[in-house]
Amino acid sequence: MRRQLCGCGLLGVGIWLSVSQGNFATFSPSFPSLSAANLVIAIGTIVMVTGFLGCLGAIKENKCLLLSFFVVLLIILLAELILLILFFVYMDKVSENAKKDLKEGLLLYNTENNVGLKNAWNIIQAEMRCCGVTDYTDWYPVLGENTVPDRCCMENSQGCGRNSTTPLWKTGCYDKVKIWFDDNKHVLGTVGMCILVMQILGMAFSMTLCQHIHRTGKKYAA
Repeated sequence: MRRQLCGCGLLGVGIWLSVSQGNFATFSPSFPSLSAANLVIAIGTIVMVTGFLGCLGAIKENKCLLLSFFVVLLIILLAELILLILFFVYMDKVSENAKKDLKEGLLLYNTENNVGLKNAWNIIQAEMRCCGVTDYTDWYPVLGENTVPDRCCMENSQGCGRNSTTPLWKTGCYDKVKIWFDDNKHVLGTVGMCILVMQILGMAFSMTLCQHIHRTGKKYAA
């Protein structure tokens, strides 16, 4: 039940972000659907569906639903492990392609129908005190020589990004994000392990209950 409620909550937040914020946090022109709203909606839907299968299967003692719950969790677990292995194997290539794609995304900063991308860059540059992908000069081909978004200024004010003497954040946002992940890797690792343990416990629970139903010979509705 908790898993189902959590999924409903995430789905609601995702829909709200999609409606109210558009493509908020969409950085990549190659993957325009990879936005915060769409990711939250996808995660919420998966969590809600798996929670529904497990909850209903346990209540009804339905082996079909419990086996479906087990299979869904197994597929998710395998997908997570495969993606994690591929990420570490091709880490350098992924890093270079990500930088290239993000720089191409900068070209859409002031274009029509890309307000979400502009908002995303403004927020991350202000919050993480960074500028551009690798450094502030990434903005020059986009906005003009010696011109950066106002959010790159250490003291933000209207039009400060056009003033060549204004102090700017020198570090690129890509490096800042990497530093943040390095500083919080123990927390992220703990969260990842908790999710892994919950998935394994869920799979074990469904199989145990299936075996119990099989031993007792309980009938279940199709």
